[in-house]
Amino acid sequence: MSIIGIISDTHGLLREQAVELLGGVEHIIHAGDIGSPEIIDRLEAIAPVTAIRGNVDVADWASRFPETLRLNLFGRSIFVVHDRKQLAGDNLGDGIDMVISGHSHRAGVETIEGVLFLNPGSAGPRRFRLPVTVATLEIRSDVVLPLIHELGVGDAEEKRR
Repeated sequence: MSIIGIISDTHGLLREQAVELLGGVEHIIHAGDIGSPEIIDRLEAIAPVTAIRGNVDVADWASRFPETLRLNLFGRSIFVVHDRKQLAGDNLGDGIDMVISGHSHRAGVETIEGVLFLNPGSAGPRRFRLPVTVATLEIRSDVVLPLIHELGVGDAEEKRR
């Protein structure tokens, strides 16, 4: 069994709750809107990181990250795109097991025609009264188990920001 941590839309804020939750994962995928290079540095202290840039990642430092990425991890083919609406069917090609996206700040998991679509939600500043979330993917030989984790950030903490 292997576990991948999935995070998105940090917008320059990596909460301690997210760091704790990602502790022990074997790889981290950041699905864009990183917000600052220090976010990736902190994540790399936990596990190897694969990241793409999102629409807010326009500074020079962000140019080292691609807009989309296809990778193979633990026997699974993964396509990462920040905004799922920018995904065209022909972008994927054959053999994609899952698509990871961010942008909407809404966590979600669905399977369409055998492809798992996972949005971990937003782990950065709370927006639109949505919960602050990250995801994990537990990969076993025969199954992939996506889990959305609410970070339990209280209103008092948000008001201090």
